[in-house]
Amino acid sequence: MWTLAWPWMLMALPLPLLVRRYLPASQETNESGLKVPNFDIFSALMNRASREQFSNMRLWFGLLAWSLLVLASARPERVGDEIEIPVSGRNLMLAVDLSGSMDAKDFELGGRRVDRLTATKAVASDFISRRKGDRIGLILFGEQAYLQVPLTLDRETVKILLLESFIGLAGEKTAIGDAITLAVKRIYDQEQTATEQVLVLLTDGANTAGEINPLKAAELAQNIGLRIYTIGIGADQMVVSSLTGGLRRVNPSADLDEKTLQNIAERTGGRYFRAKDTAALQDIYRLLDDIEPVPEPEAGFRPVQPYFFWPLGASLFITFYLSLGNLLANGGLIRLREAIKL
Repeated sequence: MWTLAWPWMLMALPLPLLVRRYLPASQETNESGLKVPNFDIFSALMNRASREQFSNMRLWFGLLAWSLLVLASARPERVGDEIEIPVSGRNLMLAVDLSGSMDAKDFELGGRRVDRLTATKAVASDFISRRKGDRIGLILFGEQAYLQVPLTLDRETVKILLLESFIGLAGEKTAIGDAITLAVKRIYDQEQTATEQVLVLLTDGANTAGEINPLKAAELAQNIGLRIYTIGIGADQMVVSSLTGGLRRVNPSADLDEKTLQNIAERTGGRYFRAKDTAALQDIYRLLDDIEPVPEPEAGFRPVQPYFFWPLGASLFITFYLSLGNLLANGGLIRLREAIKL
């Protein structure tokens, strides 16, 4: 977008016309001119018709030079598109369980029965999209914990790699302690740590693998100020077919170690949530948005490219051209040549 930084300078445009209109004209003198050689040739070139034509041309060029000078003083500039300033958010790690138990189809999504991981992907992806300004990392864990995405502002990459994960990718068991320890290490190693450090850990079972006890890992998280929000996922009852051909109710979340998840959250200043269905899981992530709000974006800025030097340069060029023409018209070069000879 083109604009003028000082548009009020354009008020000076009619100034030459006002000067010509209201100031008295200069009086011509009858002083004898300087005698120069080849006067006949010079006087033929500067006859009256030629002088009138040059005078009219000089007037229009003078007005053009003045207009360009005024335009340059108004500082024309081009304003670019607004650039958002990255806000300073928090370090937010997501740890998602990929153990074999996440294959239980006790959740509904879009009117159809889906496994726990599919529901988690759908809800967590929306959560990631809303975390504008936060540096987000992704840890996938099963028998071992893997850093899938380091802390980054690229939310789309985190979403894509989360959606591409699958059950059993990290093994069939659950290493909760290792996942927490890996999050602690990655956040601690950050050169520019944010003021807020958060880990959201989602699992449907108990710690059955790994080398680090979950409570010991929680102490490490507490030492670096890492808050852990734990989510226990899985329905509390489910109707399945029995061996006799009938139906029976079972608890698909019997292996969920809620006590340990609660202790982890309490020790680190976080909270424990229980997600028994998709709606509850969505509510939990919305509640996390309220507990850990996204920072308000700062006002962006628009890059400004000045272009005043173009009309200024054109005005100076025209002024030089007029000055040179005036010098030639009045025999200035011949006088200068004579002065040099003397």
